[in-house]
Amino acid sequence: MSIALLVLRSDAPELDEEEDGELQDAHLLHLADLQDAGFVRAAGPLQDDHFRGLVILDAPPEIARRLIEQDSAVRAGRFDAVVMPWLVPSGVLRFGSASLLHSVPGIE
Repeated sequence: MSIALLVLRSDAPELDEEEDGELQDAHLLHLADLQDAGFVRAAGPLQDDHFRGLVILDAPPEIARRLIEQDSAVRAGRFDAVVMPWLVPSGVLRFGSASLLHSVPGIE
């Protein structure tokens, strides 16, 4: 397993409300697609000014990094991704079957 921390870049591009919504929508879709493919076990925002999101991936770090670097928000320069192995003993965690959001409500 691996963990990816999404870190807000100090030089993140300034976006208007529509561009921000479109980028967030693409970001959520990417994570949902990775979940559907069996890679993402859990993901969500963090309430921190620097660390903005956490993604738990069922993949070794080198694969997790490639998957996260394909995220639109990472490619657009909003986030940097810090990926590291997570050494959790087998059976300690159980993840439910809830699905991640595929888009931002109100964005078509």
